[in-house]
Amino acid sequence: MNWIKKGLIYCPSGQHGFDVSHCHKPTPLILDDKTVRVYFGVRDSSVKSRTTFVDLDINDLSKVVYVHDKPTLDLGKIGTFDDSGNNVCSVVRFGELIYMYFIGWNPSTTVHTRNSIGMAISKDNGLTFERPYDGSILDRTKDEPYYTGAVDVIKDGDIWKMWYTSGSEWKILNGKPEIYYHIKYATSENGIDWRRDNISCIKPKTDLEATARPSVLKEIVDGKAIYRMWYSRRDLLDFRIDKKHDYRAGYAESSDGINWNRMDEQVGIDVSSEGWDSNAIAYPYVIRIKNQLIMFYNGNGFGKTGFGYAILE
Repeated sequence: MNWIKKGLIYCPSGQHGFDVSHCHKPTPLILDDKTVRVYFGVRDSSVKSRTTFVDLDINDLSKVVYVHDKPTLDLGKIGTFDDSGNNVCSVVRFGELIYMYFIGWNPSTTVHTRNSIGMAISKDNGLTFERPYDGSILDRTKDEPYYTGAVDVIKDGDIWKMWYTSGSEWKILNGKPEIYYHIKYATSENGIDWRRDNISCIKPKTDLEATARPSVLKEIVDGKAIYRMWYSRRDLLDFRIDKKHDYRAGYAESSDGINWNRMDEQVGIDVSSEGWDSNAIAYPYVIRIKNQLIMFYNGNGFGKTGFGYAILE
């Protein structure tokens, strides 16, 4: 693969009050034959995240045609899993509805975060979303007690399939806890209630690597189904201060969506020599638009410099 970078698309400026900084985890949805909507999380002055979106011209993805001036998903009720922040990670059309899967966030006292996954539903083609439940749909369990992070969901025939980030340990490194996580697999009959059989898909290559934020496409190649996954990978040590250890894109393929072959050397995109993505390629999400594969991704600072895109050559 060889991805051709097309540049930065959008970075929030704080013009609406709730969007002071960052542009976490760009998540695209083809709205109609003219528009691609990209959802993402923004931070306010209190570092609380909310989900919002911009609309792009489908024929020129560098062109922002609309910037939403309010959260499409605001903070949850006080005391719930997402009362301190939410961040979209996957959107799925389901008939006339759109399901949004998002990370809910609470601060923790012993580690820096407690995450779990919620869902919201849109009945107006993705303009507004409402939570059907105040609680999360994917949280820590007796078998997965540490952390639940970003997911991607597809509806594959009658089965809903999810690839999710799961923490297996908080490691104390340089005196601070760092989450050690990787990508697992779950299924559902309705997109809400999930069966988790502790199936690992993209395991870290070392004790100091993390893999997260999957993006999955199922395609037919030469008459056979193939699942393709792009994801984030980084080191646990020094990833905040040394670009060599910061986020990079990973890539894997599977014939069944469960057993995966990591092919990171074929991912075909890396950091630039300078500019907004010179330190990191973070949270890549790939979608097919007009028979062309498009990657939306964050660059430096975990989305602080906004999001851009690349086209597969």
